[in-house]
Amino acid sequence: MTAAFADVSAAPLAELLSLTGRKAVVTGGAQGLGKAIALRLAEAGADVLIGDINAERAQAAADEISERFPVRALGVAMDVSGSESVCAAASAAATEFGGIDIWVNNAGVFPSVPVLETPDDTWEQVFAVNTRGVFNGSREAARHMAGANRGGVIINIVSTAGFSGTAPGLCAYVGSKHAVRGMTKQMALEFAPLGIRVLGVAPTFVPTEGNMAAAAAHPPSEPGAAMAVMTNSLIGRMATPDDIARVVLFCSSDLSTIMTGSTLLADAGQTI
Repeated sequence: MTAAFADVSAAPLAELLSLTGRKAVVTGGAQGLGKAIALRLAEAGADVLIGDINAERAQAAADEISERFPVRALGVAMDVSGSESVCAAASAAATEFGGIDIWVNNAGVFPSVPVLETPDDTWEQVFAVNTRGVFNGSREAARHMAGANRGGVIINIVSTAGFSGTAPGLCAYVGSKHAVRGMTKQMALEFAPLGIRVLGVAPTFVPTEGNMAAAAAHPPSEPGAAMAVMTNSLIGRMATPDDIARVVLFCSSDLSTIMTGSTLLADAGQTI
């Protein structure tokens, strides 16, 4: 039997948007999209644990949140490809905050290597982080949410690469993100009886620290080719991290309570 999700139709807008009292985890949250997401969730009132492969950057981001907003924030080391590391971070959130209501699977890698030159270990790394990492995070989040009988929402950061092919060299990345779209649907089916919603958000290219470093490390064979793919926008500008963070905030809040299993395109019209 599927759990009955609350009907919030009579709630005022401010209450629907508020995350006061909720507890969130953001993976890969020390910079870029993850940090922007963590900041918006904190602004809306959520306590936030930032998990990141770089523990020092994670704590620095948490310290910034604590200084800017009246919420609790914690930064911890987290390798999403390892289930023990994910379990430890989830336990830290549950212990420090008293539970988990929102889990954002944001951590990802995107090495650019042509198919014919892709070594096995590169393929394995991409799927370990981008796909198994989402599985590890979602499973652990659902265990905590179900164990506390509190429900919640899991948000997977997909990509427009989860809808179509993209720049040459990203076969593993595209495959991993298509997989996450499928997992989002299946987890929504399995977690609905537990009162847990699962949504995906698929951003267009955003010039974050990681994206720009990757672009510099793998220059295209034709000048301007990669950037043309990355900037195919109908809104007259490139996306910012906060553009994506606001969509995640919508998914995290009661504004989206009717939604589960969907992947929202935050793509500036790129996939039209």
